[in-house]
Amino acid sequence: MSEGKDQDQGKGRLSLRPAGRSEVGRTVDAGSVRQSFSHGRSKVVQVEVRKKRGPGTPGSAGGRGAGGRAGGGRTLTAAELAMRQRVLAEQTKAAAEAERREAERREQEKIQILSAAEEARRREEDEKRAAEEQAAAAAEAEDAERKSRIDSIKQIELKGPVVSAVPIPGEVTLAPPVSRLKPLAERAIMPARPLKPATPRPQPAAGAGAEAPAAQTLRLRGRGTEGEDEQRRAPSRRPGGGAPPNRKSAGPRKGDSGRRAGRIDVQAAIEGDDDKTRSLASVRRQRERERRQAELERLRADQVRVVRDVILPETITVQELANRMAARQGEVIKALMKNGVMATVTQSIDADTAELIVEEFGHRVRRVSESDVELGIEGVEDQPEELQSRPPVVTVMGHVDHGKTSLLDALRTTDVAAGEAGGITQHIGAYQVTLKSGAKITFLDTPGHEAFTAMRARGASITDVVVLVVAADDGVMPQTIEAIKHAKAANAPIIVAINKIDKPGANPDRVRQELLNHEIVVESMSGDVQDVEVSATKRQGLDQLEEAILLQAEILDLKANPDRSAEGAVIESRLDRGRGSVASVLVQKGTLHKGDIVVAGSEWGRVRALIDDRGRQVADATPSMPVEILGLTGVPSAGAPFVVVENENRAREICEFRQRKLKEHQVAGQVAARGTLDQMLARIQAGEQKEVAVLIKADVQGSAEAIQTTVLKLAHEEVAVRVLNATVGQITESDVQFAKASDAIIIAFNVRATAQARTLAQREGVEIRYYSIIYQVADDVEQLVRGKIAPKHREKFLGYAEIRKVFEITKVGKVAGCYITEGVVKRGCGVRLLRDGVVIHEGDLSQLKRFKDDVKEVAKGYECGLSFAGYNDLREGDVVECFESELVPA
Repeated sequence: MSEGKDQDQGKGRLSLRPAGRSEVGRTVDAGSVRQSFSHGRSKVVQVEVRKKRGPGTPGSAGGRGAGGRAGGGRTLTAAELAMRQRVLAEQTKAAAEAERREAERREQEKIQILSAAEEARRREEDEKRAAEEQAAAAAEAEDAERKSRIDSIKQIELKGPVVSAVPIPGEVTLAPPVSRLKPLAERAIMPARPLKPATPRPQPAAGAGAEAPAAQTLRLRGRGTEGEDEQRRAPSRRPGGGAPPNRKSAGPRKGDSGRRAGRIDVQAAIEGDDDKTRSLASVRRQRERERRQAELERLRADQVRVVRDVILPETITVQELANRMAARQGEVIKALMKNGVMATVTQSIDADTAELIVEEFGHRVRRVSESDVELGIEGVEDQPEELQSRPPVVTVMGHVDHGKTSLLDALRTTDVAAGEAGGITQHIGAYQVTLKSGAKITFLDTPGHEAFTAMRARGASITDVVVLVVAADDGVMPQTIEAIKHAKAANAPIIVAINKIDKPGANPDRVRQELLNHEIVVESMSGDVQDVEVSATKRQGLDQLEEAILLQAEILDLKANPDRSAEGAVIESRLDRGRGSVASVLVQKGTLHKGDIVVAGSEWGRVRALIDDRGRQVADATPSMPVEILGLTGVPSAGAPFVVVENENRAREICEFRQRKLKEHQVAGQVAARGTLDQMLARIQAGEQKEVAVLIKADVQGSAEAIQTTVLKLAHEEVAVRVLNATVGQITESDVQFAKASDAIIIAFNVRATAQARTLAQREGVEIRYYSIIYQVADDVEQLVRGKIAPKHREKFLGYAEIRKVFEITKVGKVAGCYITEGVVKRGCGVRLLRDGVVIHEGDLSQLKRFKDDVKEVAKGYECGLSFAGYNDLREGDVVECFESELVPA
């Protein structure tokens, strides 16, 4: 039997239930028991130990008693008791050591992940852990007391299975439960749970004969043991019937934003042991909110007053002013009302009123203007040691057809005048001439026609020396006088070039005498103005003219700094079909490079190419060098300054400001010309609202300005001339539509319309007139203006008649018997009655008779009868003046 017993002990437990199944009633352990019967028979019975249903834990006294009755009890030997105590002591020591190591590692992880903001919470956890350790010590003391009681018991009637890692002969041996590794979050954050006495579950009545345990045992409810978790989750089985209703696990409470570390059951939630923690980011956000709230409360309580620099533009809304002062809108409105200004948050106030409010709130004021975007674009002043000599800029001025362009052609050995329409220059040109000595001179050729006053003024303003060309056979002319005035206004020295001395009727002395009338005294007449006699066609005197220019430049000591950002002026601009906007500029300071960002007037762009006066591309342009630049966004105004800025944002801001100002100026001019609504309606009712509307398209900007000035001078007191637009470039469909809407004509100066624009103009009936000479434009516009002027009524004298007798006729009134002394009297003509040389009546002649017959007219030397319409105060000796009115075209 001992051999069978040993074999039975080596067998595994008999069960069909899976080993890992977590439910009530599963087999905890299994063993074998030999039963003895009469007549010497015996039987081996397999015994299973199942998990209990109640709150009691396996291994309690009741369990052992039941197992003892089932297996037949016997007294433990001393060796067995010693072995059991040794195993229990080792398990207790291992659990304590594991708990200690776990506590140390948990403390290290806490130190790593907790921030300084959790110091208070850490202290609370330390206190709680100390309390738990005290409870654990009390539990250990109770365990020791229980062990001493077990040692004093010699006879144990009820015996349960022995938990041991080593099989014990003659005993039902159970393997110790495998401890489950706790999750990292639970080991790191959640504190150890306090020890609580385990309440024994009452045994059912069916188990009669079971003895109550001698003492209750205090046990740790470990969260990491798999058996207890399964026991808490599994429903209890009662002998009376089914399982009890399931309880819902407690979810996260509302408003709790912390993150749960580890699992939680219903009992832990009820007891308040569901410890949670917050992330570091959440703690930082909460602290930042608290800091801002505290700062706001201090500001509202006027504990800390912050003085700010408030930037005030020319106009600002109340809402924006409140935001810049960090004040409430209601307080700002209240301050405005105290100062007599009633404004809402969306209304704008001027800078002076805003400044008073800002000072009242105790802040500092910084006044700015929209024009501040242009501050600093001119650059800094150059130091004397940075300046270098530069070529002179010479502007050639004079009357039309006095040989200015021909003189430049002779200096440049080119033929520009042959390409000019009508043989006259109609746009400003810039050239640079290199002399035999290596010196360079920049020439600006200005038109001499009276319409190009603005071009001559621009040429005089950007020049160093003015060469006044006067024809020896023509003398001083109106545009010559105008050029002298422009040169004096620009404070530029003048060199007189007396041209065409090779002609038979040339008289240079007469030219010098006429210049004296305009305060120009040449050196040959003891003055300070140089004069040179030249002939462009014969190429005479050109060397003397160049020497005079270089001498004058040496006296002026012209210098510039080439090592800085470029500045200059726009000489001319146009819109090229293949290249876009092209601007001819003169560099005055610095060096202009390819790729620079340029602001020219109200346009900007990046320089894509630099082209000199001979059509060659260059990499850069030095001071006093004229070049054409490509890459601008639009066509700049002629004469506008250009500068190089650092980036595109600055250029865009400056151009937007200038375009806005230009638009405001144009609108203001239109409103001023139109007048008020009452004035405009009065003119319309009186029939005086007549105008000639024109749309100007030219090849260059200077020509467009000159034509605009010319046509505006042709306005009449009855007919106004309105220029809709004066731009450069070819005529497009939008121009035709614009002219159609305003009933205007299109003046095309050296440009043509596109095919689509021509088709649209023919369909809409818009007239397009093409010109190449500017005075033809002036003649046609003048005819248009005259065609709109109403014809005049002109009085034509007919004759005189002397009243010699006055007759009184019934039903007719008074009739004057007259004698025609001069001219003729016609029926229906106008009459004036003169008495003693004074007009006493003016009216119409109602009847004209000779004898008894009505006649059409009576000639001189005949008598006739006259009667006046509505007038009878006639006396002998009065004189009748006869006249008639006729319409004369304007």
